[in-house]
Amino acid sequence: MLLRQLFDRETWTYTYLIADEESGEAMLIDPVIDQLERDIKLLEELGLKLVYTLDTHTHADHITGSGLLRKRLGSKAVTGAHAGAEGADLLVDDGSRLKVGSVELEVRSTPGHTDGCITVVTADHKHAFTGDALFIRGTGRTDFQQGSAERLYRSIHDKIFTLPDDTIIWPGHDYRGMTFTTVGEEKRLNPRVGDGRTESEFAEIMNHLNLPTPKKIDIAVPANLHCGIVPPSSMSGDPLPERGWAAIERSPQGIPEVSIAWVAKNKGAVRMVDVREIDEAQSDGKIEGVDVVPMGTVDEASKAWDKEIPVITICRSGRRSGRVALELEKLGFKRIASMRGGMVAWQSQ
Repeated sequence: MLLRQLFDRETWTYTYLIADEESGEAMLIDPVIDQLERDIKLLEELGLKLVYTLDTHTHADHITGSGLLRKRLGSKAVTGAHAGAEGADLLVDDGSRLKVGSVELEVRSTPGHTDGCITVVTADHKHAFTGDALFIRGTGRTDFQQGSAERLYRSIHDKIFTLPDDTIIWPGHDYRGMTFTTVGEEKRLNPRVGDGRTESEFAEIMNHLNLPTPKKIDIAVPANLHCGIVPPSSMSGDPLPERGWAAIERSPQGIPEVSIAWVAKNKGAVRMVDVREIDEAQSDGKIEGVDVVPMGTVDEASKAWDKEIPVITICRSGRRSGRVALELEKLGFKRIASMRGGMVAWQSQ
């Protein structure tokens, strides 16, 4: 079995690639929409065919890439039967089994963080992908989205801690630089559910965490209830940018960016806006056909722009254009990205 652990820095999310090398069939567990291009490139490099994407639950901190991966690669979207998601190709529940080539996976229902949480275990019980149920020395939170400390405690003890002690735990997130753990380690060392903690002690801990609300919840939850296909507005009514219209990657600061190569290939089909000062663009050179709209005037100028037309922002290094791209997203532009590296990168290539 081929196994790769991938990381999204903005949301501290792990995505897992599982594949059968002989058949070339592959599955992605908890794909992140902003890492779509990275994941597709890796699949191509390894000569793999994506047959399944699986979400361990309805995420509140990031948008799944399952819907766009299905559109791009023809993979089937898999979710838990109790997740409440619409449009999935396959719903799985406790005891369900999936096959990726010769690799067989067992589904265990582990609710508590959300109703639809599932843990995926390889048939040989050597690996368990626990999503947001069990972390390394921690657990998923239980204070929103049908959360229940009591249910999560029972899920962990009945469905995860009953695995062999040497089963490797691959969590959905980690915030301290750890990558994996084992069942035995967590039974001994997890300060919330290990070392003999009782259900009532666990509930007391979870009820007093006082964690902030995930910053993407009003965007992520509605999208993830439809396999990551972003609705036109968030739960608060704010307009949302379209995902998947270009080969966009999000920077650690959340800036939507496209590469120099993508801009060179598509420059005639999108509005390109250079946000440097006019004299700066004239002296340092600009891309042919690009409108120069200094950063301080973009808000006013953009009032006349069609928000459905793609916009690529450009500056010297990508800093100013990144800030402008984020601001245009807030103003309701659906297809917006900054050219990564700016004119410095353009001229060097």
